[in-house]
Amino acid sequence: MAAIHQNEIPNDVEPGDAVRPGHPVHVKRYTVGARINHWITAISLVLLALSGMALFTPRLFFLTGLFGGGQWTRTLHPWIGVVLFFSFAILFIRFWRANLPAREDVDWVAHSGDLLAGREEKMPEVGKYNAGQKGVFWAMSVLIITLIASGIVMWDQYFYDLTTIPQKRVAILVHAIAAVVIICVWIIHVYAAIWVKGTIGAMTKGEVTGGWAWRHHRKWLRELVSRKPRAPAE
Repeated sequence: MAAIHQNEIPNDVEPGDAVRPGHPVHVKRYTVGARINHWITAISLVLLALSGMALFTPRLFFLTGLFGGGQWTRTLHPWIGVVLFFSFAILFIRFWRANLPAREDVDWVAHSGDLLAGREEKMPEVGKYNAGQKGVFWAMSVLIITLIASGIVMWDQYFYDLTTIPQKRVAILVHAIAAVVIICVWIIHVYAAIWVKGTIGAMTKGEVTGGWAWRHHRKWLRELVSRKPRAPAE
């Protein structure tokens, strides 16, 4: 495999990614900043889902108790949305390059049945993220923009005069549909993280074993080991 110039960083390789020699070999996958950014986004999304469901139907109004009551829930919900938007915006800037579509993504989708059947040896080599992870990333990007845009139209405290009543009604419908879809995407994301052992550890500790990287993201690992210098052993 041709060597990669030291200053030429492939899309799959992000700042902070590095191989750390040792027994076993470990691979740095996420920086501290990226992990904090991820968990702020994740916690904001969970809080938004809970507060949004509490406001959506009287059957779930009891969830407002988590936020100090109905009035506090109504006040906090849009502000948590603002936190989510800006946190994800930073996350997007961090990760968008590694989530660009690649040729192997088509092959990965074609072999997704083998993945579900546990025949991972038949899966193609992929970079830092596979097609499924990229799908979640881009779905989240579109849905969060949709939620913040429709949310602003609904936020009468500050933006009441900017839109008409019919526009607000459309925004409420769009907001509700986008909320349901993003909750479903989030559930898929969490399930996949639990299913693939070691994934959650990557986002808590920041690194994975060399064996994990070789098994799940072999192309990414190949690109990392072709770079110089490597991270020193600790």
